[in-house]
Amino acid sequence: MNTSSVRDVAAHAGVSVGTVSNVLNRPEKVLPETVSKVQASIIALGFIRNDAARQLRAGHSQTIGFIVLQAGNPFFNDVTRGAEDAVRGAGLSILIGNSDEDPLRERAYLDLFEQQRVHGVLISPAGDVSVRLENLRRRGIPAVLVDRSGEGSGVSSVSVDDVAGGRMTVEHLLSLGRRHIAILGAHFEIPQVAERLAGASQAVDRVAGATLEVVETGELDVLAGRSVCNELVARRPENRPDGIFAVNDLVALGLLQSLVMVDEIRIPDDIAVVGYDDIDFAASAVVPLSSIRQPSRLIGRRAIELLLEQGADPEAKAQQVVFQPELVVRSSTVADQS
Repeated sequence: MNTSSVRDVAAHAGVSVGTVSNVLNRPEKVLPETVSKVQASIIALGFIRNDAARQLRAGHSQTIGFIVLQAGNPFFNDVTRGAEDAVRGAGLSILIGNSDEDPLRERAYLDLFEQQRVHGVLISPAGDVSVRLENLRRRGIPAVLVDRSGEGSGVSSVSVDDVAGGRMTVEHLLSLGRRHIAILGAHFEIPQVAERLAGASQAVDRVAGATLEVVETGELDVLAGRSVCNELVARRPENRPDGIFAVNDLVALGLLQSLVMVDEIRIPDDIAVVGYDDIDFAASAVVPLSSIRQPSRLIGRRAIELLLEQGADPEAKAQQVVFQPELVVRSSTVADQS
């Protein structure tokens, strides 16, 4: 195990301990030739800086903890990439925790990040975390809600207007003459999903003769979409929905994968399908999927910006950033789309 210290590096390079510290933390304050000399000594001695001790002195680490709702959903991968883009060059890194929609796992990650004295926390919550995030703020750890509105909570947030997204989806299906709409999903107690359902209901309520059926999928993944297809196919044709709104693209893609194997059902002639998130796989599906696009990378970048602003000024007023969704039409709802 290497035991070289900052003092050893300073002695080897013939400079002061303060100069070595500046090279490690503020190299712009040191002459380039001195930086080169110190770096050469660091390599020669095999010196490894003790970041744990440095974090204790500073009171926090250079890591941002990000608790995502569903790591298997490519939407959260894209949000994370946006956040990573925003911290590049700032000397910060991002550590991901997957709650898998489980409040107990979420709590465990919050405990871990607090113990590690992270620089800040991004979270797409599975449960009510307002009290916990306020406690973190009091300890000097700022937090920002991601893909969830923080209105009324005193916590900054970056979200998408999911009510508008749900309404937009069903308005599209209705505009195509579809009247028996089904919304496929699970965990309707999660605000994002509940808001998509609320928007869908608003659209249906405005059209005479239109109906909205809620079909529970159990989970929000591809396998759930495939499974629910069996239930729909088993129905008599007149009892099947002619328009389907899947609350995320994973469910929609699983449904499409199974529907294309059913000879008696044509997409979109018999059943039109819309997903939500517009992940990369949506455009390349066997039947390209119409979907609601969220600015996933922009969500991640803006969340980091809010977090750093809050860290710089803990007394700053909480900000609520809400992006508008966009409908992307493809062949799963309009046959001549390429």
